[in-house]
Amino acid sequence: MYAILDIETTGGKFNEEGITEIAIYKFDGQTIIDQFISLVNPEREIQPFVVNLTGINSSMLRTAPKFYEVAKRIVEITEDCIIVAHNAEFDYRILRTEFSRLGFDFKRKTLCTVELAQEIMPEQESYSLGKLTRALGIPVGDRHRASGDAIATVKLFKLLLAKDLNKHIIQDAVKAEPKYQMATNLKSMIDGLPSSTGVFYFHDTYGKIIYIGKSKNIRNRVNQHFTSTNPKSKKMQKQVAAVTFEVTGNELVALLKESAEIKLNKPSFNRAMRRSNFTHALYRFTDDNGYINLKIDHIDGRKKAITTFSNYQSGKQFMFKAIENYELCPKLVGLDTSKTSCFKYHIDECKGACIKEESPADYNLRIQELILNNSYENRDLLIIDKGRALDERSVLLIENGVFKGLGYYDLNFQIINKKVLESIITPMEDNKDAWHIIKSYLRKNKQVKIIELNK
Repeated sequence: MYAILDIETTGGKFNEEGITEIAIYKFDGQTIIDQFISLVNPEREIQPFVVNLTGINSSMLRTAPKFYEVAKRIVEITEDCIIVAHNAEFDYRILRTEFSRLGFDFKRKTLCTVELAQEIMPEQESYSLGKLTRALGIPVGDRHRASGDAIATVKLFKLLLAKDLNKHIIQDAVKAEPKYQMATNLKSMIDGLPSSTGVFYFHDTYGKIIYIGKSKNIRNRVNQHFTSTNPKSKKMQKQVAAVTFEVTGNELVALLKESAEIKLNKPSFNRAMRRSNFTHALYRFTDDNGYINLKIDHIDGRKKAITTFSNYQSGKQFMFKAIENYELCPKLVGLDTSKTSCFKYHIDECKGACIKEESPADYNLRIQELILNNSYENRDLLIIDKGRALDERSVLLIENGVFKGLGYYDLNFQIINKKVLESIITPMEDNKDAWHIIKSYLRKNKQVKIIELNK
């Protein structure tokens, strides 16, 4: 659990500053579950440059509560939380200074979004909150006021969590959990899980990830793991101490994240998933008569595949649909072994490529259309799908036929801006597993939006 906060102060000499405004948002990694926002009477003068920067002046604070009047609420909302702030060292020092004036030793673990951003996004030109949020397309309202800056920090932190494929942030957070808060039974772990699409993580008592999974319904899938009696599940049930999750908004992002994060984190119970999950592919060759033939065959790393399939049957189903949609000859795609004309020619559903009645040029045009629709070589495009909220969309970036990564954007923001687009994208490895996931998903989900980018 995180307490994401921002503090405005009077300015002045080191350790003599006072708080003029504080905003704290309690964040569970997905949503804000509690908040506290208040002006504070600092009982000291505000520096003129601070008044100009924040707009907060002494007359506004005359009737505001003094720090001792809000101290209890601050302790309560930050209890058992990691404090997150942009330049956390400053905000935490100011809080500890105010509490020490009351004779209270305020201690919390802290995370700094400046340091996290520098580690996760080293390519950024500036790490100031204003410039960073602008570069990432994060809308900010009420800048230099506690609530506006704290909300911007929540959005930034959420983006950093999504970009952290190594899961260092959540593993450290689980490790920091007081041991008495660790779930004592499996049922209590399930209670806080959503029935949403996403990725989930099983942690041991040291916070280490021991299993990564994905589901259209996280809660149900975790429940299946916890109630299964097979040897692997029973062993996992004994070792799991906490469950965390990341809602993804759609299955495509969940599949890609699961695949990439298993490769990076190598959880002990995910050994099977480290191998490729496809066995067959569609290949092309040109016969002696000039016709482009298609063939479903076992994966061969030496050959260039048009698309891949989980098994041979899946490939056959794809080809049956392709025959109908592109008016292809079953014989030239390996699904008819006749010595002369194919069966479909006799019922007027084949134009005769199998017996050279249709010219190679005409037939190959339709084959090329199929290949273009199932291959992304040399193409620049965006794949848009549902996001984690109604006002958000997910985006996959393909550049020159290379899968660059994925991210999320606010519907109010223009993602065609290449610099912003590159900033919000979490870089991912362009590999055969990723392309199998992308192509398989697009074959099954025709509603997904694809935007071609201008070269």
